[in-house]
Amino acid sequence: MAHKVATAKDRETTPPAAASCCARPSPIIAPTRVPLPAAPAGTIPRPASPVPWSRWALGAIVLIAWAALYASLAPIARAFTYDLLRLTPGTPPASAVEFFAFEAPKVLLLLTLIVFAVGVVRSFFTPERTRQILAGTHESVGNVLAALLGVVTPFCSCSAVPLFIGFVTTGVPLGVTFSFLVAAPMINEVALVLLFGLFGWKVAAVYLGTGLAIAMTSGWVIGRLGMERRCTR
Repeated sequence: MAHKVATAKDRETTPPAAASCCARPSPIIAPTRVPLPAAPAGTIPRPASPVPWSRWALGAIVLIAWAALYASLAPIARAFTYDLLRLTPGTPPASAVEFFAFEAPKVLLLLTLIVFAVGVVRSFFTPERTRQILAGTHESVGNVLAALLGVVTPFCSCSAVPLFIGFVTTGVPLGVTFSFLVAAPMINEVALVLLFGLFGWKVAAVYLGTGLAIAMTSGWVIGRLGMERRCTR
């Protein structure tokens, strides 16, 4: 009995020598990755972008709604003037109100349409695209094309000057580049629509034709002077 008690006491007082410095650390087991199930063969992932035909359908619906609203402006103006306000037909106040009720929405609708159309056209005419179009054309054809591109491209007088320098350094003829430089800030599509809505197509055509004529003539004159060597020095 005494032997058993002494043995238990020795166990309590004796430190575990093998557990402090000589014990081997337990190995670290890396977690295993479970592979994801593969997609069945023959399946094609669907793109996240919307279907292209839906955009065309939406654009067609908006265009039809715009045309219907534009065609109904005159009846709406007459109903607003004579039925709602009860003005006497033929009097100056009635004519003024009818003119304003018809022309103000008309100009707003035309501006909305032309800004949207020009925005779509401008997305296809980057500076690099314009330079490629003008670089491989003949001088006479290039003057006309440069003047027309100056109308639709989104370059004002501030951005047209760096483009002018870039076109000349890349080999575009100086006369062609000058036609583009003149037409870009001179002919404004918003002003063209305002003139068409307020004064008719004749005034708008005079504005457009005069600007194109000045741009093409100035480009032809600059091309005849042969100033490319002075510009490249």
